[in-house]
Amino acid sequence: MPINITMPALSPTMEEGTLAKWLVKPGDTVESGDIIAEIETDKATMEVEAVDEGTVAKILVEEGSEGVKVNAVIAVLAEEGEDASSIEAPAANGANGAAAKTTSTEDIDKVDPPSAASPAPTGTAGTAQSAPEIRADTPLPSAGQGDDRIKASPLARRIAAMKGIDLTALAGKGSGPRGRIVKKDVEAAQPGAAPAPDAPQPSASREVAVVSSGSLIQPAELDERIYDPGTYDLVPLDGMRKTVARRLTESFMQVPHFPLTMDLRLDALLAFRKKLNDGAPEGVKVSVNDMLIKASALSLMDAPETNASYTDEGIAYHHAAHVSVAVAVEGGLITPVIFHAEQKGLKTIAAEMKDLATRARERKLKPQEYMGGTFSLSNLGMFGIKNFGSILNPPEGMIMSVGAGEKRPVVNEAGELEVGTVMSVTLTCDHRVIGGAEGSQFLAAFKRYIETPEAMLL
Repeated sequence: MPINITMPALSPTMEEGTLAKWLVKPGDTVESGDIIAEIETDKATMEVEAVDEGTVAKILVEEGSEGVKVNAVIAVLAEEGEDASSIEAPAANGANGAAAKTTSTEDIDKVDPPSAASPAPTGTAGTAQSAPEIRADTPLPSAGQGDDRIKASPLARRIAAMKGIDLTALAGKGSGPRGRIVKKDVEAAQPGAAPAPDAPQPSASREVAVVSSGSLIQPAELDERIYDPGTYDLVPLDGMRKTVARRLTESFMQVPHFPLTMDLRLDALLAFRKKLNDGAPEGVKVSVNDMLIKASALSLMDAPETNASYTDEGIAYHHAAHVSVAVAVEGGLITPVIFHAEQKGLKTIAAEMKDLATRARERKLKPQEYMGGTFSLSNLGMFGIKNFGSILNPPEGMIMSVGAGEKRPVVNEAGELEVGTVMSVTLTCDHRVIGGAEGSQFLAAFKRYIETPEAMLL
């Protein structure tokens, strides 16, 4: 009996992925555990192992295919003794979403543009339903991007948009599988190879429409009703940006949250860090961020009621401090986790964080390395940001935003004015789990570790 190989869900947030590469071909024999393909998810590029053994009878999804839905049938194995050539593709494959849905440009033409005499709607979003609805599922071509049906990798589309290259000029000529346009094709192309569209004239009247999705009012598709054609570049969302957008929108709208802000003096921590690094073995360098991770973990242990997550069944109080650290990567961000950070020394945290951040930027993290955190840390101090508030990373109950350390006038214990290095932090709390008093207890413990860093060694 034929065995269907389906698109795996490589993380709980994965809904679709790109089948980047096949490592087998029809006629190949595979055994359980063999690597058969590479899948690009919303977070990383991962290898897929065969679960069953058999002979590859048919490959149903070409390598380079984007938007392949989880559980779509991507290949078929023939069991021992079966004739692989006689096996037919399952009829349900299309229903499983093996290929991403596309809409032709003719569909766009069916949306009638407003006439110059059409009156513009007035009032608030609540009266906007009188405006013509723009269909949210209609893809529009844009400058530097070309038709969405052109086979090109997401990175190639982004580079093309930045360089002003029309992908239609490269359609079918890419060096990727079956003419797919990849990074090196657009890097070698000359900007302006395709004729530029005539500069559009501003429309005399422009209607703005919104599409209602439940209680959420979303902006309509961009077209001449809102912005003049040719005045913007539309870069398609990759899997990571889609996931980040969805999760943060849900978090901001569904989780009742509140901020707590505190100023901390850094002079003692900076001096302590210098002593550590001066006496450390060659190749070991502890950063301020590494010390913030350790201080956060110890503070969670000192205020255990804040090391918690909300669930419909109850509040989960975690036994260990697993600190998620926000790392900016191309196309979004990811939060690799330092597990059991309260038990680890600064040297170990520094080495782990360096490795995780490097592999995060290369999209080589495994799901178990960026999931399972109990608390998040986001540091924008290196960019000169003084203070900011982060959006919660569910199911974690708190996230702390760290600003830059800067010289400020401070009053010392003797009541005298002096110059000190001060850093502002903002703790965003899930109010279903953590109250103001509990959050304040965490910040008090954190302040103690930062201003008396030797306490982290006890």
